[in-house]
Amino acid sequence: MVVGVARVELYFPEPNSLKAKRQILRALMQRIEANFKRVSIAEVDGHDLWQRIVLGISVVGKDRPFVDSRLTTLLDFIQKESALEMISADVEYLDY
Repeated sequence: MVVGVARVELYFPEPNSLKAKRQILRALMQRIEANFKRVSIAEVDGHDLWQRIVLGISVVGKDRPFVDSRLTTLLDFIQKESALEMISADVEYLDY
């Protein structure tokens, strides 16, 4: 079993309030959950910042190529979002 964990830092240029940021974030997370089944995603940092967010994403699979493929596809999906910019994406794999 392999667990892939990604820490993704995003910049939202549009929001001018936490409420606007939450709306954009909620829509993004719903699109991710609709397109990528069996993926866990959560906001892990940047809670009080209007234009910055850090997401934690995890994928579990039987082998590393599968997990790597899923995470790569997911990160590409996020990067194509027009309402945000990806600042960084750190990926780690844990083998069990």
